Amino acid sequence: MHNIAPTARVAFQGESAAFSQIAARKLLGEGVQTIACPTFESLFDSIAEGRADLILAPLENTLAGPVLRCYDLLYQSAHTMIGEVVLRISHCVIGCPGSSLDGIRRIQSHPVALAQCERFFAAHPFISKAVAEDTAGSVRQIMELGDPSVAAIASEYAASEYGAQILVSAVEDDPNNFTRFALLQPTHCVTEAIPDADATTLVLTVANQAGALFHALEPFALNSIDLMSLVSRPLVGTPWHYRFFFEVAAAASDPRMVKALAELQPCIVELRVLGSYHSGK
Repeated sequence: MHNIAPTARVAFQGESAAFSQIAARKLLGEGVQTIACPTFESLFDSIAEGRADLILAPLENTLAGPVLRCYDLLYQSAHTMIGEVVLRISHCVIGCPGSSLDGIRRIQSHPVALAQCERFFAAHPFISKAVAEDTAGSVRQIMELGDPSVAAIASEYAASEYGAQILVSAVEDDPNNFTRFALLQPTHCVTEAIPDADATTLVLTVANQAGALFHALEPFALNSIDLMSLVSRPLVGTPWHYRFFFEVAAAASDPRMVKALAELQPCIVELRVLGSYHSGK
């Protein structure tokens, strides 16, 4: 990763104690200055508006799949991916001090977090679900409400941050619940390659014809480059046409990648390398 100034401000989506903030501290250290943004749109606008120097954006969850809005905003932005971090996501049922699980009648959280805890809700049919904007924000809200019958699903860290009480830990359906985050910097600020980078994200558009995607993938296979993820997104204004985001296990400067990208040129309409970095996997 590029050297990050100790005064750098890193923007994340959510409220204080959100999983994105935890991920930023895991990647850059506990002392990093973090800037909360309410939406993904405000997150990607934060650098241009002078509120942040870097962005940490979630790209993929092992249970919920790709965070599609972030892929779209990444494509629209002028940012380069300079780092990656993977965070284990563990959910807790969190209530006001003095509350008990037997008394909880409603639990609120982000819809993805609620969906990742279906077994818990199946085992507690008397508890209803309420959708909220953010996991950590849900904890703040229940503390402000002060109703012992209302709880939230969020991280252990969020309970500590807001002085709430953990009622049940590890309520996620699958312990293999991880989210992959990308650290982004304005492209004009990236002046050197990351030493020993071992992954690259790129986006390409292929012609709308039979075999186009196959021929775009073939150079990676022929040059022994592992394809780690593939996400398709529709081209707005051109129905049934798509662009594809790839994450591959090689730096853009790797001779295998240089060869593969050269071989790829006849197969594509557009190609952008979005950054090489150390894989968090």
